[in-house]
Amino acid sequence: MMTEGGSENFGILDASTSGSREGGPSFSVRHRALRLAWGIAWALLAAWTPAPLHWWRTFLLRLFGARLARNVRVHGAARIWYPPHLIMEENTLVGRGAIIYCVAPVRLGRGVVISQGAHLCTGSHDIDDASFQLTARPITIGAEAWVAAEAFVGPGVFIGEGAVLGARGVAFSDLAARTVYAGNPARPIRARVTSP
Repeated sequence: MMTEGGSENFGILDASTSGSREGGPSFSVRHRALRLAWGIAWALLAAWTPAPLHWWRTFLLRLFGARLARNVRVHGAARIWYPPHLIMEENTLVGRGAIIYCVAPVRLGRGVVISQGAHLCTGSHDIDDASFQLTARPITIGAEAWVAAEAFVGPGVFIGEGAVLGARGVAFSDLAARTVYAGNPARPIRARVTSP
C-alpha cells in the first residue's frame, strides 16, 4: 500500500479515522498482537540471557520474522520493536541497550556494529497534520559502518559503507561512505582510514 508521498505506509493506520491522537490505535489488531507476543517472548526468553547466547536470541528473532544472516549477534538488553522489519547481514552486532524502533525496515549491512545505547528510529509524526499522523521511513546502514554508543539515527537516513557516527552523534541526514561524523547534528570530521 502506498501513501500520498509515494512511500509505503508499513501498516500504519490513518490517524484521522483511527483516532490515534485521542488514544486510538496506530496499527491493526494483528500487528499489535504480534508485537505483544514478541514483547512477552523477548522478556521471558531472551532479555535476561547471558551474552554468549546469541544463537538463542537470533533463533527467537527469526521465529518472529527477522531476516538474519549467519553469525549475527544481538544482546539481550537490546530492544527490537518489530522483528519482521529487521534485516541483518553477516557478522553484524546490536549492542546492549540499543533500541531498534523499526516501524519501517532497518537494514544492517555486513559487519555493521550498533553500539550500546544507540537508537535507530524509523518513526516520526507529521507535525503539520491535525491528527498528528504517524509516519515511517526505512534506515539503511552500509557494510562495515559503526554507530557508536548512544548515537541516534533518524527516519530515512542512509549511512554509507564504512561510515562512523560517533558517540552521542545525531544523524537526520545521510552520512557519506568512509567518513567519520560527530555532534548534533552530525558533521563530517575526517575520512576513515583503515589499515589492510
